[in-house]
Amino acid sequence: QHYFTVNFNHENQKTLELRTEDAKDCDEWVAAIAHASYRNLATEHEALMQKYLHLLQIVETEKTVAKQLRQQIEDGEIEIERLKAEIASLLKDHERIQAGQTSAPSDDDSDIKKIKKVQSFLRGWLCRRKWKTIIQDYIRSPHADSMRKRNQVVFSMLEAEAEYVQQLHILVNNFLRPLRMAASSKKPPITHDDVSSIFLNSETIMFLHQIFYQGLKARISSWPTLVLADLFDILLPMLNIYQEFVRNHQYSLQILAHCKQNRDFDKLLKHYEAKPDCEERTLETFLTYPMFQIPRYILTLHELLAHTPHEHVERNSLDYAKSKLEELSRIMHDEVSETENIRKNLAIERMIIEGCEILLDTSQTFVRQGT
Repeated sequence: QHYFTVNFNHENQKTLELRTEDAKDCDEWVAAIAHASYRNLATEHEALMQKYLHLLQIVETEKTVAKQLRQQIEDGEIEIERLKAEIASLLKDHERIQAGQTSAPSDDDSDIKKIKKVQSFLRGWLCRRKWKTIIQDYIRSPHADSMRKRNQVVFSMLEAEAEYVQQLHILVNNFLRPLRMAASSKKPPITHDDVSSIFLNSETIMFLHQIFYQGLKARISSWPTLVLADLFDILLPMLNIYQEFVRNHQYSLQILAHCKQNRDFDKLLKHYEAKPDCEERTLETFLTYPMFQIPRYILTLHELLAHTPHEHVERNSLDYAKSKLEELSRIMHDEVSETENIRKNLAIERMIIEGCEILLDTSQTFVRQGT
């Protein structure tokens, strides 16, 4: 090994002893040291130190910047969390606002419905008030008064028709049919010919008026629309039955008076007349009821026409029915007068306890009844 030493001119500087592996390296180191300058080394050292300080400054600056960046990142994270919380709060507020907006229309709809209901109530009230005024004005009008009287006539006609049908029912079921059966017995108190003569067309008249009464009830059920003309159109063609009954009425009372001279018949007749349905009315009374039905219809039609407007759809038909009934009534008048005379004589005869055969004579004329 080769050694060489380096001596320094500075005080307190130790001598350096260096060694190399071979002589060549030793010579190169000696030559390099010989040509080396301390000032240059110091300058280089100074330059290196400045670079080192500069690098340290850069490192410190980088550390400061890094610290600032970390602080900014932390501040950013805090700001992000704050923004998230603010966004969440804003979203909640937005949801509440939307909920309020959705509920507000429902409240508005509810208020609108209430307003509409009040408006509807007011419109209905005004309409009812207007109609009430119109109806009250009509009720006080002459036309309404006429219609009320007309309806009252129709209702009275229905009641009278029901009573008349009941009278015919009693005539047929309490007298005609039992006497027919009696005429077929072994010892008949009356003959079939006499029964037919006394009750001519009575059963047919009952059937006719039952149909008329049912039709009249059907018209009443459709009140206030009362159409009666077609009912009289049904009745008018059957008036010949009444005409035959009226023509036969005087003869029927004569036959009845003749039959009553038979004590068995008279006893049987009194038994029939004693039934509760008859209400102490005699057979002559029931036979007389159809005689007054045509005049009753004429009076009813007269009252109907008095309260029927001239432009009414039924006026012409009712007027025609009235004229036909009046024509028949004129034909029947004389025969009714004779029949009424016989009926009054029979009524007086009934009032005498032991009877009076003279009053059973149909040639007797009733003048007046004393007290």
